[in-house]
Amino acid sequence: MSKVYIGIGSNLGDRHKNCLRAVELLKESGLSVTKQSPVHETEPWGLTEQPAFFNMAVEIETGLAPTELLGLLKKIEKDMGREETVRWGPRIIDLDILLYDDIVLNTEALIIPHPLMHEREFVLAPLAELAEGLIHPVLKKKIGDLLKAIDA
Repeated sequence: MSKVYIGIGSNLGDRHKNCLRAVELLKESGLSVTKQSPVHETEPWGLTEQPAFFNMAVEIETGLAPTELLGLLKKIEKDMGREETVRWGPRIIDLDILLYDDIVLNTEALIIPHPLMHEREFVLAPLAELAEGLIHPVLKKKIGDLLKAIDA
């Protein structure tokens, strides 16, 4: 089984409920959710003229390969009503693979670790609550230290 960290975000509808529903759908899909951060309200990043987000992170254990997991996450997003819009735009739910064991993967469909996670407090803060001492496999820095660098 692989240990994977998934970022969850929502800024449309009942944002808190959407995040928690996504966690339930992960479980219903056969994934073992072993840790779950609290939900944080955060300002939008990238495209700032939109509602605030609710964000959280979960740690899961899975036997799925990274691309299979990505397919499952996309299915959950679609089932929850996500529609493709502009990049970094409003969304009912967003599920991102942040880290997958210590794998480094760069394909057209999927990049692991998530390529912008070290720049995003809304990703690092909930992730640090689950795994502050985890080492980013590319940057070779602890998640907690990456978060402190943003805060500085």
